[in-house]
Amino acid sequence: STPPAPLILRGLFGVVVCIPLPPGQKKCQCRENKLAACTENAGKCVCVLHLGAQMSNQEIDCTKLTPKCFLMKAEMNKKAGRRKPTEHAFVDNDGIYDPDCEDNGVFKARQNNHSEEYWCVNSAGVRRTDKKDGNLKCSELVKTFWIQIQMKHKEMSKEIDSSKLKDAVKTAITSRYKLNGEHIEKITYEKDSREIFVDLKQNVTASNADIAAVAYYLEKDVKQETLFRDNSNLDIKVDEMPVGIESVLIYYVDEKAPEFSMKQLTAGVIAVIVVIVLAIIAGLVVLVITRKRQSRKPQGRELDEMQKQQLTS
Repeated sequence: STPPAPLILRGLFGVVVCIPLPPGQKKCQCRENKLAACTENAGKCVCVLHLGAQMSNQEIDCTKLTPKCFLMKAEMNKKAGRRKPTEHAFVDNDGIYDPDCEDNGVFKARQNNHSEEYWCVNSAGVRRTDKKDGNLKCSELVKTFWIQIQMKHKEMSKEIDSSKLKDAVKTAITSRYKLNGEHIEKITYEKDSREIFVDLKQNVTASNADIAAVAYYLEKDVKQETLFRDNSNLDIKVDEMPVGIESVLIYYVDEKAPEFSMKQLTAGVIAVIVVIVLAIIAGLVVLVITRKRQSRKPQGRELDEMQKQQLTS
């Protein structure tokens, strides 16, 4: 018989170590996280993530999804050995960054990505304040209680039944990401735009699932950057017909409103606000001019008296 393939582990410094497995022994690996390195220890499969010098190795539970903070930190650590960018080059840190995590995988309220700028994040690790200096205080980690996932599927050869598609999406998400179905408040489908909207709510008494981790795993799947060991992707089928997802956007709603200043708004948003304000001002000006003209215009009886006076004179 063919001997089992050796277990391949990547060491702390990128060194690949192959450990031959005895005949009949299953691979010790983490299906839910391909970034994890796993080893047998006293008959138990122990899986860890290397999170850099600050947190070293972090043991993870492979029976559920890895917390988003640990995932982002492991991804950034994996990229640490790549060529450094040119001095003064910059990236948009509102995407993936190297976060500070609590020991249980929860984001720390204040982040800085090893820079001199600091900002506050929500429980999904998304920035919710302007970037400021080291004096910035983040008194609490504001909870993200609602996440809306907006997906767009690829063009199909024939029309899809809306109810069947929504059922297929719910089944795919709950089974792949081990999510209690009660966290899915609703799924809507807009045929004309081919968009699917999935509303996830955190406040469900029956389960304490991490909806931020679910959204992050799903986003990686759609972008063909799956975090699962088998490199599979989100599989949605309607009447045995695969429904491919071509794009995804994630929206976050916190228990408290974000604290952004006007100066952080994009030029496009500012332009829209200016147009709206000018339209309101123009409307008020027209209204004032119209009323002034009406006040100057002689009314019915006044006009009759003026005409009589002209005829008798």
